[in-house]
Formats: sequence, C-alpha cells, structure tokens
Amino acid sequence: MHPDPRARTFLRLLLFLLMTLQAAAATDLVFVGTYTRTSSRGIYLVRLDRETGALSEATLAAETANPSFLTLSPDHKFLYAVSETEAMAAAFAADIATGQLRPLEAPQSSGGAAPCHLVVDPTQRALVIANYHTGIVAAIPIRPDGRLGAPNVVAHSGHSVNPERQSSPHVHSVTLSPDGRFVIVCDLGLDRIFTYALDAGRAALSPASPPFAATVLGSGPRHFAFGRNGRQGYALTEMGNTVTAYDYEAATGKLTPRQTLPTLPAEFKGASTGAEIRVHPNGRFLYTSNRGHDSIAVFAIDGTTGLLTPVQITPCGGKNPRNFALSPDGRWLVCANQNSDTLTVLQVDPASGRLKLTPHSIAVALPVCVLFAPGTGPL
Repeated sequence: MHPDPRARTFLRLLLFLLMTLQAAAATDLVFVGTYTRTSSRGIYLVRLDRETGALSEATLAAETANPSFLTLSPDHKFLYAVSETEAMAAAFAADIATGQLRPLEAPQSSGGAAPCHLVVDPTQRALVIANYHTGIVAAIPIRPDGRLGAPNVVAHSGHSVNPERQSSPHVHSVTLSPDGRFVIVCDLGLDRIFTYALDAGRAALSPASPPFAATVLGSGPRHFAFGRNGRQGYALTEMGNTVTAYDYEAATGKLTPRQTLPTLPAEFKGASTGAEIRVHPNGRFLYTSNRGHDSIAVFAIDGTTGLLTPVQITPCGGKNPRNFALSPDGRWLVCANQNSDTLTVLQVDPASGRLKLTPHSIAVALPVCVLFAPGTGPL
C-alpha cells in the first residue's frame, strides 16, 4: 500500500519547517546600519551561528539613506534609525523572528543636523537623538503605534581647545541611565558629559544638578556605557583615546570621575581615534574600539569598585572599527569595519574576557552599526 502523495508532500513541508525553525533557533539575528554613499542601500540583516560564530550573507532589510545608528524599542516591535545626511529619524515595524522591517511613515526630523546616535526610553514614549553638527539633543514623542511626533530640542553652545574639531558643540551620543530617568550626553566639541532629566511622558529634557562633568580638554568624549550594577559608568574619548570610569549617583544623575586609562598601546605613535564602548552581558568586562590602530581594547571591571584593569588590545580583523556589539550570550563580538567593508567576528573567553579573531568575515559596504536582536540572554 503506497502512502498518499498529499501526505508525503505534507510531511516534507513539515520537515522543512522544523529544520528551518531549528536553524533559526540556533542563530542570533543582527541588524547592520551602513553609509549608503557607495553600493549599500540601507539596513542589512545577517545571522550569527551561536555555536561557530559564522555569519550568513547580508541581505537588505530596509532601504533608507545613511542609517548610521540603530536601536530597538524595549518591546522589540519597532526599530528606529537616524539618517545622518538627511537629518531625519526613520521608524520601522520590526519582526525580530524573521528580521523583516516595514516603514511606519516617512522619515521625520531629527531636530538637528547630522544625527549620529539614538535611544528609546523604557516606557517607549520618547526617542532621544544626538545631533552632531548642531550640538542639539532632541527628545521625540513616540505614539502608541510606534510613529514619531515633533522633536523637543536642547541646544548646546560654546567651544573647546581644538580649533579643527572643537570650534562648536558636537553632541555624539545619548545613553539612558539604568532606571530611564536620566540621559547621559557626550559632547565631543565641548569636552563635557551632560546629564539631563528625561520626562518621557512629555518627551522633554531638563538639566540635572550638577548639569555636566568636564573631561580632559581636547579629549572629545564620544560614547558612554553603564556598568551592569548601575553604580558606575564609562566614557570613551574619541580624540584622547582614553576610557574613564565614573561613579554614578542614581538619585541625581551626577558623574564623578575615578580612573582614566589609555585604550592604545604605549608604544603606538600613529593616528587613531576611539569609536565604540560596550560592557559584556555578564558585567565583568569592558571593550572599546580603536580606529587607526584597528583594534579592540579589553578591560576587566572590578565587581566591587567598578575600576578597570587592562586585559588585552587585539586586532579587530578589519580597517576602521567604527562600531561593534556583543552577542546576547556574550560568546561573540561582531565588529563593523567601515574602511574595509567587512563584518568580522571575534570569540570571547567568558572567564578572562579576552578576544580571539575568528576566520568568519563577510562583505558589507561601509558598515557602521551592529545591533543584535534579543536572543539567548545574558550569562
């Protein structure tokens, strides 16, 4: 007796679906922001194999101009991107199971020029954007359907000591405090790290007291990251090539510097600038990238004091590592190498935090942002 052909077809389809689901379950989904001035067309999608660290080929997830930084909403239903050359912010409905992105509306004003960084508050009522060229921090209302309202802005003024890089304010990043009450704003042009209280319901910012922490003149603070315990924070300087550990007061948003370390080897005399800073999901290690030296610096975080100890400075496998991110399980680091048009993968030793470059690398034109969708979760 021969099986029904329809039953055989159904069984084959079922087997294919099960194999597809199993493959998807063993991978992490990664969105990649790019500059679109060459062959890139916008936001790309790749998958990282959790066991081997291998990356799939990049596929286009959404066509948009120069999406230089990306973020997901806390419920993971929406993805937001800044369009750097267009001074706009784009909103997408996101399906993190498939990686599909659907534009919600035409891109909206970012509130300033050259937006370069953004973050969504925990209540999903406000999107905060750093606008580099105009020194403007914008808070934009988020509607329940994920669409964006009109920006409310705070403008910085003044200058610092470097006439070429610091003749005016340059807001480079916006980082939410762990409780979502404050926004930490790095201004490269002023050598200051500002703290603003965030009223998410009104999408409004107001200066904290004290309003800022000064950095070394000419150092150019770029990006900031909080430690996992929320009591310390870390600032990377672009021009100074240093990382500074701060004590953080959750009640007031005050930052107090405790320690500053170089991110480059002492013997290196070439040109290099700091780019990205990340804390490992287990909270024990901190990573920064060096553009020019083309490396990742690794630091151990003291669990009690939050102070840093240098561990390693290792090649990133490409040129100009503008951005990188750690996988949700903390086993892999994916680096966006802008000037070599590559994504490279480094394996993370969970005990020491040390990195080992893998052979896994794929081509992506001008990659400048790596965003993991939620996956296995922290260690």
